[in-house]
This record gives sequence, C-alpha cells and structure tokens, in this order.
Amino acid sequence: MKVFIISVIAICLSACNKMGRSSFETADPATGGTTLKLVQTIPLPGVDGRIDHLSLDIKDQRLFIAALGNNTVEVVDLNEGKLIHAISNFSEPQSALFIPSLNRIFVTNGGNGICEIFDGSSFAEVGRVELSGDADNIRFDSSSASVIVGYGDGGLSIIDAGAGKALSNIKLDGHPESFQLESSGSRIFVNIPSANQIAEVDRLQQKVVAKWTLSGASANYPMALDESQNRLFVGFRAPAKLGVYDSDTGNLISSLDSVGDADDIFYDEAHKMIFMIGGEGYIDIFSQKDADHYQLITRIPTASGARTGLWAPELNRLYVAVPHRGTQKAQIQIYELQ
Repeated sequence: MKVFIISVIAICLSACNKMGRSSFETADPATGGTTLKLVQTIPLPGVDGRIDHLSLDIKDQRLFIAALGNNTVEVVDLNEGKLIHAISNFSEPQSALFIPSLNRIFVTNGGNGICEIFDGSSFAEVGRVELSGDADNIRFDSSSASVIVGYGDGGLSIIDAGAGKALSNIKLDGHPESFQLESSGSRIFVNIPSANQIAEVDRLQQKVVAKWTLSGASANYPMALDESQNRLFVGFRAPAKLGVYDSDTGNLISSLDSVGDADDIFYDEAHKMIFMIGGEGYIDIFSQKDADHYQLITRIPTASGARTGLWAPELNRLYVAVPHRGTQKAQIQIYELQ
C-alpha cells in the first residue's frame, strides 16, 4: 500500500509540473533575479479596434498611441495617468514616432500610404509624405537626421526629418515589417515575412547587400537588436518562436518557444533581458546568459490581443497596449522592472 501511495504522489507531482510549465521549460523567476510587475493601468475611453505601435516623450511624460482600428493617435499624460488628446482622421495609423529634438510626431498610415507630420505641442499637421501604400513601421536615424519608413509591396523610404521631404527609396522583395538600425554602422535589418526573409540593407549604399532565407518558422514580424554582441532577435508566429541570429553571418544561434501572435520585441542591454509581447495574452521574458545562450524566465499574463507596446530603458518600464474586446476595455498597462 505504501509503495502504491508513493507512486500515485509521484505521478501527480509530475503531471502538475508539466501543466505548470506548459509545452516548454521556464526558469524560476527568483533565480533570474528580475521580473515585471503591473504598477498602473490607464483607460483609453472611446478607443475601439486594433492598437498598433507606440512612442514616448520622456521629457514631458507623454505616450503616443497609434490606434489603428480607431483611426486616431491617442495622447496620454503619464504623470496624470489619463488620456489628454486624440488626433483624428487617419487611415489605419500603424506607427507613431515622436522626435524630441524637432518636437514633431510622424504617423504612418496603412490605408493610404501617407506619412503625416504633426507639431508636438499644438498637434497641428505641418507636413506629409505620400508613399505608394501601406506605410508601416518607422524609425529615426539620428546620424543623418532622417526618418525611415517601411511601406508598400517592398520599400524603405528615407525622409529628411527636418524638411519633411522624401530623399530616396530602397527596394525590397516584399512588404517590410519591423526593422532595426545599427547606431555604430550603416546596416538596417528588415523582416520581410512575405518573402520568408531577413534583408540586410546598407543605408549609405542605399541598397540590399544580403538576404537571409529563413527555414523552420515563418511570419517573422517583430525584431530587436543587440548591437554590442552582434545578435538579432526575431519573433515568428508560425510556429511561435524567438529566433536568435548572428547579425554578421545570418546564422541561427538559438530558437526558443514563445508567446503566440507577437508583434513587438525589446532588448534591454543593461539587464540582458528580452521582452516579447504577444496577442495570445502574455509577455515572455527571456534572459541572455551570454551571446549564445538564452532562457525563458517567466510568462506574465496581460490581455487578449495585447501584442504591441514599448520598452523605456530610461524608466525601466514596459507599456503594453490592450485593445477593446467584448467586456475588456482599451487601456495601457504599465509594467515596472523589479
């Protein structure tokens, strides 16, 4: 009888362990040393539909939110913890980018391909650049004072940020999703899911210099860069994976199971952590032991469809956009690194 009871207990403990860890192993957060804690939620009343990418004004503590399904850019005062303004009449706004040195907000529209430019104080439109369609992800290249926009069936548009005029275009093999810029070099790494490819672009030569063909996973949407260790972090949706690549060779270094429907990844160099936000309703936190070794620390529940956000390393805070779904209200969830 005693042997039977011990066997049953062992089986139960094994089953519980498997259930708790899902289909992959996670590290004990205590041994990882850091995690995220939800410290505040800010309601977004009247905001419906999908919410896309965010931008932060650190000095004045404002968050700019591309509310794609609402055709607005919502402005949140983080000090007061409330919505203070909405810029309207967009056509599927996919990204908002605030540039402090210019006090300008650049907004890309997926519906009509226009990149609109607004004054950061009055929110009045001060310019626009018309692209061929589906203006999407946007980055600021401080070295050349230019804004780079991924758009259409395959292109990067380089825009003079001060003048608000298109300077040139770089042709790609398909619509670009997330892309990352080197700060110490001239390379741009671009996710092109329709071509099952990562493109390496030289922004000085203004052309694609390498193409990495992907295998084992597809739908590569989000991306982050560890420039100091030459590592590129890529989020896949089919199946849900985090891929770690050598940014010099394009070789796959590591592949880990991840949260589903990811649309944003952020790398924090100070803490050697990777934050992956997925519409499945979780944030996955991975630790970087060294350039070649990674481990899932923990999975934090958020909300259904919450797949975009913004990591602010200066504040040790992660902002997550939660869309309105049924009884779930649109809001910004703010997590602090503990």
